[in-house]
Amino acid sequence: MSDALIDSLTAAVQARPDDLPLRLHLAELLVAAGRGAEAIGHVAQVLSRDPDNAAARGLMASALASPAETGTAAEPSGPAEAPAPPATPAPPAATPAQPGGVDWTAMEQQFGDVVPPRFARAGDEPEPVAGDADRSFDVERSTVTLADVGGMAEVKKRLEVSFLGPLRNPKLRSLFGKSLRGGLLLYGPPGCGKTFLARAVAGEMGAAFISLSITDVLNMWVGSSERNLHDLFESARGHAPCVLFLDEIDALGHKRSQLHSSAMRTVVNQLLTELDGVQGGNEGVFVLAATNAPWDVDSALRRPGRLDRTVLVLPPDGPARAAVLEYHLRDRPVAGIDLAAVAAATENFSGADLAHLCETAAEYAMRDSIATGEIRMINQADMLAAAREVRPSTDAWFTTARNVAMFANQSGEYDDLAAYLKKRKSR
Repeated sequence: MSDALIDSLTAAVQARPDDLPLRLHLAELLVAAGRGAEAIGHVAQVLSRDPDNAAARGLMASALASPAETGTAAEPSGPAEAPAPPATPAPPAATPAQPGGVDWTAMEQQFGDVVPPRFARAGDEPEPVAGDADRSFDVERSTVTLADVGGMAEVKKRLEVSFLGPLRNPKLRSLFGKSLRGGLLLYGPPGCGKTFLARAVAGEMGAAFISLSITDVLNMWVGSSERNLHDLFESARGHAPCVLFLDEIDALGHKRSQLHSSAMRTVVNQLLTELDGVQGGNEGVFVLAATNAPWDVDSALRRPGRLDRTVLVLPPDGPARAAVLEYHLRDRPVAGIDLAAVAAATENFSGADLAHLCETAAEYAMRDSIATGEIRMINQADMLAAAREVRPSTDAWFTTARNVAMFANQSGEYDDLAAYLKKRKSR
């Protein structure tokens, strides 16, 4: 067998790793050339994606047997010696009932360090029950409400119209034909309270709350990510009314035109299907998604009927900053703090920045207490010094957002962002 042909096929498989027939053909040539150890990895790749492939199973048996046969033929001649016992017991004869005439259980035990077993069991653990939608997702009951959210008057007004009003007024909802479903995309700089706002909506509605991140969905096995996503929506439907929060939606629903992975494209397609409620009605399921990069979200996710409403969540204004500062100082020893003055010195700070500011001021007071041996309270000087040290983290986001609002707003979807940037520039 020509090594040049095998090398060419190997390069072709590396360029097209999902071409299973090509990979199987390469494995056949490797086995024929007595290179069974190299063929095992390729056949294992085929079996992991197509476990019932009879040709691949037979080829795996040949590949596993190939090294032993080659090693026997290559033994040098010498004095007759009693054959050494094999290092591992020979696999038992295959039963005719098994496809391909191979006992795969015995093969997995003997060559477990070469080919991973197709299925793993933890002792006598029973199989997962089909339809158990809550096996991976925590359904919570939020205790915070919109009253706990400082500022954000425009955001609260939009949430009232989109979600809360229809739920509280069933007769009016019926009169105007408003369904108990909907999708809202929250976007803005990081650390401005998008996740906290979603929890507050669930608490205001008295609804169940399910939070999802990309790590809850993605799985290395083909089809598992789509099933996880379906199970998530089934869990939300089973607990309606329910607020389903999709955090970092730009990672889960990235523009398909920019994705090089076919697996991720199918995940986005599955998300579109679930938002449409094709396999199950979404009545009573309120989808809130959050992102720092709405320009990276696939446009199909934002069409009417899906995440059709968009709300810009901005850094807190002056009164909201004072409320956030008061919240983070409530359990700390403070004296003589002028919240309005500190709020005025923290323009463009996000909620996370303000929390870090309070932490920094506490460090100043604690450091002095350790140095002098006398405990003192956190004072106004500590807060203002921390305000000078901590820089707002939103500046980098607004630099990117300004380019989007100026050059990629032909559809008008970022008009609210453009208006805010114009107002901010005029200050």
